[in-house]
Amino acid sequence: MTGALRWACAFLLSGLAQQNIAAPLDEPIKPIPRWHTENGPRAELGRQLFNDKRLSANQSISCASCHLLDRGGADVRAFSLGLHGQATGFNAPSVLNAALNFRQFWNGRSATLEEQINDVLLSPVEMGANWTDVLARLSADRVYQQAFAANYSSGITQENVQNALATYERTLTTPKARFDLYLEGDSTAITEEEKAGYGRFKQYGCISCHQGINVGGNMFQRFGVMGDYFKDRTPITDADQGRFAVTGLEEDRHVFKVPGLRNVEHTAPYFHDGSAPTLDKAVEVMFKYQLGRRATDEDTRLIILFLKTLSGEVQVVP
Repeated sequence: MTGALRWACAFLLSGLAQQNIAAPLDEPIKPIPRWHTENGPRAELGRQLFNDKRLSANQSISCASCHLLDRGGADVRAFSLGLHGQATGFNAPSVLNAALNFRQFWNGRSATLEEQINDVLLSPVEMGANWTDVLARLSADRVYQQAFAANYSSGITQENVQNALATYERTLTTPKARFDLYLEGDSTAITEEEKAGYGRFKQYGCISCHQGINVGGNMFQRFGVMGDYFKDRTPITDADQGRFAVTGLEEDRHVFKVPGLRNVEHTAPYFHDGSAPTLDKAVEVMFKYQLGRRATDEDTRLIILFLKTLSGEVQVVP
């Protein structure tokens, strides 16, 4: 079991114990607990780093530049812009509930949030930095000197910067979605039409990949199970190779981490290539290429109503 998965399981069990309720055993989706156990001062330090442009080589962008918390933790553009204004290869995934994913990045190349942070900071397209320069800039800041000294006996180090950022990101969970309230026993938390949308979500098989606490994020799947998405959407880019770019195995070509669907109404555009500008389009594409069927207008309407019940609130760091 990965560290992120162990954290998610412990998080779920502790939260449910405090609420004195049991997640329904017969539902494939589980509610996000309302409490986290992260170190508050370290999370606050991570929040400051998350918003600090000094982490990039030319000090022009921060983590928050591409992960907008008021837009579902994602970017409004199909591709984020790196430190020199060039487009990244992938649509920025949401940072909200990222700690609940079993791997990070669309192709799953990082096992932990700490690894993901290192990858982004060193990427020549994204932050283009190196740790020697970043640590020097942070060490010259008296506020950071004091904050790191108070939280880490070893002070300002690469490991501690990564840990502070990851600690903050682990607090960015979004409990208390209306669907979670429904799972916790409040049958009035969602409407009959929203329940019908959930029913169709399960009936058509969407639930086979989008389940668990993050409604996804816990498995890999081929994009184009029932149709050749990439043949229809040419030209092919390096990002389209999916897991193949990581493993070199032919069976991993066009295989991606299944995205979590929490707060999905706020994270357009969709897919690794940002090709679906709306939820309606995303549902249409999923029906065609993953389910091998056409979504009726009523299917789309009801399923989107259900998806909107998955939006929750970011927890406040204590």
